Amino acid sequence: MANWQNVTPEALLEGLGNGRIEPIQIIDVREPFEWDYYHLEGSIPIPMNTIPSRLGELDDSKTIYVICAHGVRSVAVCDFLDERGYGGIRNVEGGIAAVASLKGFAYD
Repeated sequence: MANWQNVTPEALLEGLGNGRIEPIQIIDVREPFEWDYYHLEGSIPIPMNTIPSRLGELDDSKTIYVICAHGVRSVAVCDFLDERGYGGIRNVEGGIAAVASLKGFAYD
């Protein structure tokens, strides 16, 4: 059983809005061209295939929010981090497409 949890895009944006979540806690695992197209300001781009070599960049003292385009790659990254003992991992349900929609941007 996974030790990470899902978070809704609404909860993510609310947390960003009230300062409970810092943008640097958001790891965007999409490819660079996807991140260039649309991303949350201050989020950290770490493409999924580079996660193993960039684990040292993750601050495990805070909750880490993992986001991708629609929530598929982020689940795989959450599983990967969970297997390596990272706690406080959250998957953003629906990915950046869901977040963008709430912000009035048609991602797809």
